[in-house]
Amino acid sequence: MQDVAIIGAGQMGAGITQYLAMNNINVTLIDYKESNIKRASGAIRNSLNRLLSKEKISELDLVGIQDRIHYSTALSSCSEMDLVIEAIPEEIEKKEQLLIELNGILNEHTIVATNTSSLSITKLGTLFKDPTRVIGLHFFNPAVIMPLVEIIRGLETSKETVDKVTSFIGNINKEPVFVQDRSGFIVNRILIPMINEAFFVLQDGIATAEEIDKAMKLGSNQPMGPLELADFIGLDTCLSIMETLHINFGEDKYRPAPLLRKYVEANRLGRKTKKGIYTY
Repeated sequence: MQDVAIIGAGQMGAGITQYLAMNNINVTLIDYKESNIKRASGAIRNSLNRLLSKEKISELDLVGIQDRIHYSTALSSCSEMDLVIEAIPEEIEKKEQLLIELNGILNEHTIVATNTSSLSITKLGTLFKDPTRVIGLHFFNPAVIMPLVEIIRGLETSKETVDKVTSFIGNINKEPVFVQDRSGFIVNRILIPMINEAFFVLQDGIATAEEIDKAMKLGSNQPMGPLELADFIGLDTCLSIMETLHINFGEDKYRPAPLLRKYVEANRLGRKTKKGIYTY
């Protein structure tokens, strides 16, 4: 797999694009909005320049990486790709609509991967003309640094598709884990309820946000506290995943904290809006 398209020029889409190009993959980043493309291209350029200044890459590397990245606002740009990875927002209706649109665009060999962090691969696969070619590839933020990729096989995903993407993940120097198609998979099934519980602790006045994060960093050796991490992920994303877990499992332990919901309603989403639990 040498030609890959990423659909969705948000933080994850831009990060995956940069990482693939750094690993000798020709990649096209697609987004309907020109403003999103412009923001993503600027973020990638700034990230590469930081790596250059730290001597992590050379001038020659920089040129090669940039030459392997292409940008487009036309979904048809992915028609002949070996692999398409959707990285649009974690909203089931948007992802379903995208799968439907891809039916009339992709050729007969393209594999479709979703970077969903909680949604059913099997359900998304039913909307594509060939569900055997639909799979979950869950990268972690920041994609340029985090080594893990969760590989999730839907009910109809073929062994050939799994084998091809497993080889691809190995070729780009990521570490795969294989996960059953259950809501939240491994990491978010454990991580997001922990973040949600941190909001309950904050809501109940047990400690300040700073003390909660300090306690978890020093007491459990986490590099970031749960509330700081929530700001990094995006509080809206955390809420969306928590709601999905609550709906799919129907258990009270997955009930989103009212305080988390209140922050999202106030558009205090974390780093991306410059204000969440903390101000940036």
